[in-house]
This record gives sequence, structure tokens and C-alpha cells, in this order.
Amino acid sequence: MTTLEKAKLWLHESFDEETRGAVQLLIEGNSPDLEDSFYRELEFGTGGMRGIMGVGTNRLNKYTLGQATQGLANYMLKQFQGEEIKVAIAYDVRNNSREFGKLVADVLTANGIKVLLFKNHRPTPELSFTVRDRNCHGGIVLTASHNPPEYNGYKVYWNDGAQIVPPHDEAIINEVYSVKFDEIKFNGNDDLIEWIGEEQDDVYIDACIKNSTYQNVGKENLNIVFTSIHGTTYTTVPKALEKAGFKKIDLVKEQMIPSGNFPTVDSPNPEDPAALEMAMDLAKITNADIVIGTDPDGDRLGIAVRNLDGEIELLNGNQTNTILTYYILNEWRKQERITGKEFIGSTIVTSDIFFDIAQKFGVDCKVGLTGFKWIGKMIRDFEGKEKFICGGEESFGFMTGDFVRDKDSCGSIVLACEIAAWCKANGRTMYQYLIEIYQETGMYYEGLVNLVRKGRDGAEEIENMMKNFREHPPKSLAGSPVEEVKDFKEQTNFIVSQNEKRVMDDIPKSNVLIYYTQDGTKVCVRPSGTEPKIKFYISVKNSIISEADFKDKLKSLEAKIQEVRKDLQLS
Repeated sequence: MTTLEKAKLWLHESFDEETRGAVQLLIEGNSPDLEDSFYRELEFGTGGMRGIMGVGTNRLNKYTLGQATQGLANYMLKQFQGEEIKVAIAYDVRNNSREFGKLVADVLTANGIKVLLFKNHRPTPELSFTVRDRNCHGGIVLTASHNPPEYNGYKVYWNDGAQIVPPHDEAIINEVYSVKFDEIKFNGNDDLIEWIGEEQDDVYIDACIKNSTYQNVGKENLNIVFTSIHGTTYTTVPKALEKAGFKKIDLVKEQMIPSGNFPTVDSPNPEDPAALEMAMDLAKITNADIVIGTDPDGDRLGIAVRNLDGEIELLNGNQTNTILTYYILNEWRKQERITGKEFIGSTIVTSDIFFDIAQKFGVDCKVGLTGFKWIGKMIRDFEGKEKFICGGEESFGFMTGDFVRDKDSCGSIVLACEIAAWCKANGRTMYQYLIEIYQETGMYYEGLVNLVRKGRDGAEEIENMMKNFREHPPKSLAGSPVEEVKDFKEQTNFIVSQNEKRVMDDIPKSNVLIYYTQDGTKVCVRPSGTEPKIKFYISVKNSIISEADFKDKLKSLEAKIQEVRKDLQLS
């Protein structure tokens, strides 16, 4: 069926008048958007879906959301026969998120499923917490994380508060794709909706403080600047910091206004230093010790602290997680809570420093595919056998304890501020604390390269790039021979020096390649699962003896990353 034929199906009277009119305009105007809107179905992946809003099978709209929710409802009705099924729903600040939240609720209630629906914007981690706190069978959050304003998305959680994983993910996907648009039940029953709000915030915030604080040192003297970057955490983080005992909190007021247009930034992504520019400007005025920003749905956090020159510098995700993990494990050791049956969680694209930290403190470091749903699965798989302490991934996500089963900026921010206050009370900065950790573990440094390739042609180009890297791996990187090639799609680990391929089936298949060199350099290549990008994660390492060595070591590692980029033709 051609793209035009697919589009004409949406002119049928089973679609509402507004949708039919928008499709007719695309057809009559021979719009270039017609192809991208209908050339495929918007993928409902293993965690949900994310896409540009608009009409069409490859867009997020009433019908693609309805199809996903009807499929989910069909699956839940089979899984929980005879039970009163409850699903919690939250939505972020994005355009149409509130309307999409109610639409999704209507489809569920039309199928006889009770809904706990937040009255207003709420962060994703609060939704994850609420699923377990309110004994729900599942959860849904309407969000596209840090994507540009034209995007929205839909994430599904199971009754453990984590995003769906096998076997439920594939089974739900099958149900979703078996639903025809005219089978969607849109006529909801408001009697099955329970509205929730600030009372749930208080329970969640109390849990964040309980699970993320260890000592009360210097909190009254820490100068904090916080921005929600127009996102959902305006509802939780300031309140949590105050309740945890911090006194000097300055907010970037212009960015505390929720808006799906994100008017003060090009991208609402705390991984991007530009997104924190207004916060850093305020920090100069207030002489802040720490600057913090979150993404629209409040699961990611960016932290900037004063470097050795006294300038505010954004830490990367691995650096932030290194500080948080090391501090937590040190506190657990002080409290004699480590018994040898504990673990931390990480992902295959995250720095290997977490293996070193885990070894130092006598705990295990378990590794999964990219995404916190795999850390959530670890917690569930080892519940009652091993205790989960904390976990993180390089993309600015961290979780303290298992009360939230997804990355959680609120609890992580409370913890980070405690560490910053403790450091300041002891005459140092978080940056200096990071260098002290490097002296124990070795110094790791990372670089991330994103190549954006949009549309149908872009998807094909990314596919061809992965094929080429798979069939023609580099022989050396930055002068060091490649020793291992891990292919998670083929589930093989090729040991170059022995010309031997080993089976690697402890992690599910995924289109990811990792190269390791003899000197410890690590490069991971993978297509993004949520954006039209191919990503290259580069990690290099060296030893460091003292703080005095840091700047020279950093320069050498930065230069090495540039060499790796050149070898991969990413310059």
C-alpha cells in the first residue's frame, strides 16, 4: 500500500472531522509531511512510544494513543481476570499532554479499568512511585522527556513501578498492533476516575528524603540554584529541598513556569550546558555552590559545581553518578550495612568506573541494556536475594534505593545537595571530592557524539552505519589495538588476540556494538531508541595521584577522545 493510499484511509468517517480535515490538507497540498506522517506505523517499542504530534500512522495523536491504550487494556484484562484493575496516569508539561492524559484515561475507563489521574503536571518518577504506593496494576505517563517541543510520548509501567520488560512488553506490543482504529473505546466513564494531587506529592517527597539522606551537615550554609527548565519538578523539588533542611534555594523564576514550548531554551535537556545558562548566570549573582536543572518530565538531572578555578562547570552523567554512588556506599559501610549481598545497577553504555567502585566496597555491579527499565528488572529479579542500593546511567539519570523504579531527579537532588553541603562544611567542593574518588579508582573521562539523521532516509543511513561498523570494526583506537568487540545484536564477544568468538547471552539482544582496546578505552555505538540519532559513547581512562595532576590528566584524556573520534571519522 502506498503512502497516499494509507493516508486516504484516514478520510473514513470513523475518524473525527478535525483529523479528516487535517489529512485532506496534507493530500491536497502535496505536503512533504505526508510521506513522513504515513510511511510507517509509529513504533510501539518495548517501553512505549515517542513521536512528533500530528495526524497519521507515524505521528502521536488521538488514534495512535487510543490504539496503544486499547491494546494495553486488552492485555491487562487478560492478565488480571477477576480483579479490580487500577492504573495510575501522569503527564508532563508538553503541549497536549493534559488532553492526552484524559484521553488515555477515557479509553481505560471505557474498558472498565479504574484510573488514578493526576490533576496537574507531575514528574515521571512520582508516577513510578505511585504505582507501587497505591497498589496499582500499572501506570502510564505522557511525556517525550527532553525531546524538542513538537514531540510527545507514552510510557507504560507494570505493577512493580518499573517500565515494562519481557515477557509483558512483547505481549503488549502484539495486542496493540492487533487493535484496529474503529475498535478503540473512546467513551470513558468518569465515575472510574480518582483524581490525585498534592497529597500524593507529600508521600512521594517524604520517601525521597527518607531514602536519599544520611547526615545533616552544613545544609543551612549551602547556596543552591535550581531550575525546572519549564518542566514538572516545580511541583516537587523546591518543596523537597526545603523539607530536607536546605535554607538557601534560589529559583530561576522565568523557567519555573511550566510550558511545552520551553521558551527560554533551544532544548530542555540538562545534559546541554546551554539549558542551564540562566541558572549559571543566577549562580554568579548568588555565589551558588551548586546549580541543578531537570528535564520536562523530571527524571533526569544536570548538576554543575565549582571547578578548581572556582567556575561553575556542568558535570557529565558519569561524573555525577560517580559522586553519588561512592558517597552512598561509603555511608553504607560506615553504618555496617554492607553484607556482601548488595548490588548497584548500571548499563552497558555507562562508565566502567562503577565496577571499580563496587569492587572497592564489596558489592556487585550488575549491568543491563540502556534504559532504567533494565535496572528496574534487576531489582525485581533479585528481590529477596540481594539488596539494591542505587543505580545510574550516563544519560543524567540516577536512583537512590528502590522506592522509585525509574531514574528519579528529586531523591537524587536531595542527595547531591547533602553531599555538596558536607563537602563545603569540610572545606572542599564536590569537584574536589570527585578527584579524590578518581585517586582511588583511576580517572575516567567520557565523550558523547550524536549524529542526527531525520526521516526515512535518515533511518536507512543509521542502519547502514551500524551494518558497516558491525562488518568492519576498527583495528585500533587512539593508537591502542582493539582487543574485544561485543555485539549485543549477535550476542557475541570476539576476542581479537585469540581470534575467538564467545557467546554472550546474559543480556537480551539489542542493536549495540562495544569496542574495548588494550589500554582500557571503550567505545559504544548504538541507534537512539527515542530520537533520530546514532550515538557514540567514548570512555578513556588514566591513573591520577593527586589533585595537582588533574588538569594535565584531563587535557590528555580530552586529546585522546579527539583521537578516537578521528579514527571513527567523527571529527
